[in-house]
Amino acid sequence: MLGYVIADKPELKMREFEVYSGYYCGVCKSIARRYGQLPRMVLSYDAAFLALLLAGLQRPEDQPSREHCLIHPIKKKTIVKNEAIDYAADVMLILAWYKLLDDAHDEGKLYAKAATATLKGIYRKLRQARPALCQKVEENLKALSRLEEEKCASLDQAAEAFAKIMETIFEEGPLPEGFKEQEALRRIGYHLGKWIYLMDAVDDVEENIQSGAYNPLLYRFSYELGEADFQGRIMETCRFNLFHYLGEMAKAADLLTIWKNRGIIENIIYKGLLRKTEDLTQKEE
Repeated sequence: MLGYVIADKPELKMREFEVYSGYYCGVCKSIARRYGQLPRMVLSYDAAFLALLLAGLQRPEDQPSREHCLIHPIKKKTIVKNEAIDYAADVMLILAWYKLLDDAHDEGKLYAKAATATLKGIYRKLRQARPALCQKVEENLKALSRLEEEKCASLDQAAEAFAKIMETIFEEGPLPEGFKEQEALRRIGYHLGKWIYLMDAVDDVEENIQSGAYNPLLYRFSYELGEADFQGRIMETCRFNLFHYLGEMAKAADLLTIWKNRGIIENIIYKGLLRKTEDLTQKEE
């Protein structure tokens, strides 16, 4: 997850915004409590959405607390703690580990090499704690790497591997006993993964043209060297696909029984992701 999954904050009620922030801060606190301060650098609001959705499937109400933190040492912040938050924190670190490995291997970035050395011991713990999740993520990332090496021109095929990663992340999370809506949850993860992958491709296309790095859009739409308005030529199709993924995700979300924080979850799915899509694709036109 790359920082695209956020709420439409102006549309949140004051109480909802406090809870939303409490989940975000809860993920941050969870990382610090179990792995130290440095890994908190990978935190994003994507993890808050994952935690909110998984926790929302559980009946017990949240019991937030007020605590100080490293960034806000004077004023106490609302902190939520639960199993879903710990899981979301682990997911963020697992994905960050593989992203850093990719940056260090493919682009030789010095910060990535230093960070992987720091996180190596943490990832070893994560692999012991969540072996099935780590194995499935690794298998799909290898599949994605092969497609990138082959300069795959199929957008659907390239996005499929990341969609499978997100599907795994959602289905491997903590679920209530007797939960019967696994298929809907998997579909949310799957279509969210497709959306994130395409959003990232659209966001990075200009940079990738300059650097020569793989981007499926350059091959899917046959970019010509020096083409002046490539983004304009492809944007209608990209917007159609992005809104399709959001529509499929919303249909799956409608099938879930959400016991708490429904307003925040629906804000993210129906408003936050839509606004993010519009902001990015309109910017590129």
